Amino acid sequence: MIFVDTGAWIALTDRSDQYHDDAKSIYLRLRSERERFVTTDYIIDETITRLRYDANHQHAVRFLDLIALAEKTGVLNRITITAEIFDEALRLFRQYDTVKLSFTDCTSFVVCRRHHITEAFAFDQHFFMQGIVLCRV
Repeated sequence: MIFVDTGAWIALTDRSDQYHDDAKSIYLRLRSERERFVTTDYIIDETITRLRYDANHQHAVRFLDLIALAEKTGVLNRITITAEIFDEALRLFRQYDTVKLSFTDCTSFVVCRRHHITEAFAFDQHFFMQGIVLCRV
């Protein structure tokens, strides 16, 4: 299983994103290897919001349609941030006073730990802090 972060979703769907070509290559390789993807409702929320503000509403809705299709076909597993994950992420967030991590980053780290995910489709170097390697082209 590969964890998919906000930056990867945005790069995949926004052709003007600086990482679009890399994201497309990584995605095509992972799909050819029949990898399964995992993301969270918080990541989807963050992605929709950024696409809405940085691109437009239509772009955000198109992303939602793609996510729904990926879930329906079994390519993507969306994990809901539960109260337990939220509380564990709060504890993790409090530990990093000198590193700029978002709370969503912390929820992602907790999900990866709980599901034994060691690889992320992301462009966020913070994953290294948790021993999670990034997919490369």
